Amino acid sequence: MKPEIIVVGEALVEVMRKGRDCPLYEPGEFLGPYPSGASGIFASAAARLGGSVGFITTIGNDDFGRCIQDRMERDGIDLTYLKVVPDRMTGVAFVAYFSDGSRKFIYNVREGAPAAMDPNQVQPEYFTDVRWLHVMGFALTISKGCRQACYKAVDLVKKRGGKISLDPNLRPEVLTIEEVRRLCRPVLEASEIVFPSGSEATMLAGVEDPEEAVRVLLQQGPKIVALKQGEKGSIVFTAEQRIVVPPFQVVEVDPTGAGDCYDAAFVVGILEGWDLERTARFANAVGALATTRQGPMEGTFSRGEVMAFMAKQATPAG
Repeated sequence: MKPEIIVVGEALVEVMRKGRDCPLYEPGEFLGPYPSGASGIFASAAARLGGSVGFITTIGNDDFGRCIQDRMERDGIDLTYLKVVPDRMTGVAFVAYFSDGSRKFIYNVREGAPAAMDPNQVQPEYFTDVRWLHVMGFALTISKGCRQACYKAVDLVKKRGGKISLDPNLRPEVLTIEEVRRLCRPVLEASEIVFPSGSEATMLAGVEDPEEAVRVLLQQGPKIVALKQGEKGSIVFTAEQRIVVPPFQVVEVDPTGAGDCYDAAFVVGILEGWDLERTARFANAVGALATTRQGPMEGTFSRGEVMAFMAKQATPAG
């Protein structure tokens, strides 16, 4: 059996400041490395929630790469088309958190192993049983090879009748918004679902109001837009529906990866045949739990753990 959910994109490690309001330009303490990368976080979360997941990615032949590979294997992710490149370092992101909720990143990705992704890693026979492909916008910006691999996977999945989702995952530190819009468009037009935050929706659509941006995006291909609002929960839009789904209350430790975990939970719920409200509530719970542990993947939980958490908070705070 081949995977039913396939992710094509970046894997990297994250090294973060210990505590808040410690800028990256000052000497100080760091925590990590933690396995990370938006595509990798999605793969980890989807697998831990019970999905059959394959991850097509590239790492270096170094200890950071081993950190990622060991974690993926523990999560039960199929790594048949993981490529290890000997002449490039595994991707790294350094991050600092600030009291106003902002973050500052420094990436070594476009010079590292993620940029060595090759469209030949995307083999048609691997997509025999595919039901869903997830693409992160950041993966489209890393290199031509990584972008071509994502586009090739989109074409294969469309031909096999599978569904596609896109998280814009916009990183202005890497490319301009205009460039990112151009690179995302082929995936956006082929997608069943797009998962933006409010600011990503407006940047991707080119309009200032988030809900007007959603209407623009729905006209460009997707049937569903799940608008992520962090501590406010999420709103799910279709051409006919607007479903407001309230948040779950948790004590935030590390917000990185929460949106990626939300995406994974939403896809798992859709593949289970759940309605949109139930799916989004499940995704809200998974996204909330993702913030409760230090490290981008450390907040991924099993389905049983998520269900127990939801039962304990039977009435989410609105």
